[in-house]
Amino acid sequence: MDQFEPYWAWFAVGLLLAAAEMVFPGVFLIWMAGAALITGVIAWQLDIAVPLQVVIFAVLSIVAVVTGRRWLRDNPVKDADPLLNRRGAQLVGQTGVVAAAIEGGTGRVRHGDSEWLASGPDIEAGARVRIVGTNGAVLLVERLSSPEGETLPVSGEP
Repeated sequence: MDQFEPYWAWFAVGLLLAAAEMVFPGVFLIWMAGAALITGVIAWQLDIAVPLQVVIFAVLSIVAVVTGRRWLRDNPVKDADPLLNRRGAQLVGQTGVVAAAIEGGTGRVRHGDSEWLASGPDIEAGARVRIVGTNGAVLLVERLSSPEGETLPVSGEP
């Protein structure tokens, strides 16, 4: 085995491109890695010259990238939990208790075992509120009941 076999180079290029895709994800190099591996298999099975192998690789790369982009456009990757790293957004719709009175539009709300900055109408400490949105790390709240204890309509209710 004195002679260099070009299919080993195509297999190596394919593995390097696949590794590069893992280091620099962009869903682009993986298609070229597949084209290099297929070119390696073709070069291994057929005795063809290296310039023709390069042409085969170029054509397969173009076809693979275009096909892959079209497939990803038609089948976008969906997040399993789009709110995973957005804790405040996960709280929308839940209730909390005003820990520090909301005066002048700002205060603090306790939800579970943590306190959050809150924004909303003036509400005294101890009142129950519904979290209706977020503005960064600030919870947007509305009162759940009046000071006399009667229930007020929640947004979206008549």
